[in-house]
Amino acid sequence: MVEPRRFRYLLLALVALGTAGCEVWYNKVPSPDDLWYRIPWFDHMIAQRSVHPYETASVPRNTPAGAVPITGAEGDWSREFLSGNATTADQLVNPWSGGSQPQQTASGPEVPNIPATFEARGDTLYGTFCAVCHGFAGDGKGTVGPRVGAPSLLTDRARGFSDGYLYSIIRYGRGVMPRYGDKIYRVDDRWAVVSYLRTLQAAAPAPAPAVAAGAPQ
Repeated sequence: MVEPRRFRYLLLALVALGTAGCEVWYNKVPSPDDLWYRIPWFDHMIAQRSVHPYETASVPRNTPAGAVPITGAEGDWSREFLSGNATTADQLVNPWSGGSQPQQTASGPEVPNIPATFEARGDTLYGTFCAVCHGFAGDGKGTVGPRVGAPSLLTDRARGFSDGYLYSIIRYGRGVMPRYGDKIYRVDDRWAVVSYLRTLQAAAPAPAPAVAAGAPQ
């Protein structure tokens, strides 16, 4: 048997060793709990009873590309604009008016590798939704343009519209033009159309000044 004195010494040594080990473990070894602060909330946590991860905008979240926000979305000034008040529309600024860097698209046997630039996007959208009425040149001579009275976009009046005003027309419509905000629903796509229209206006010759009735010619 171990003598009582030696047993006490052995027990004291074990306690000291255990205490030193705990100090190292608790104070120097990183806690696994710290890892959770580096992981964003998972989407399924929204159904959790214990926490409400999306109750504030400060909670990190990885959002899939193309997701539609339910808060913080673009404002609505349709009532003001359609009443003839262009205050909000004229204050809008095209954030992509300076152009953009090209992004390569995937290529395939029947798909040429064309840079998907902001300008190319505007060209495509204009040709898809606008050219049938306003014409590919913007002169109002599209396939159905003369039948519905689509105006030319190359006039002095059209050139004088602000970018925000043109954006609002695309989104809400005006006069004989229906709204296209539900078709061109991405904000940057609408701005792409506005930018492309500006390129059409810049490439077209300025319209001749109107001659007053009775003035010598």
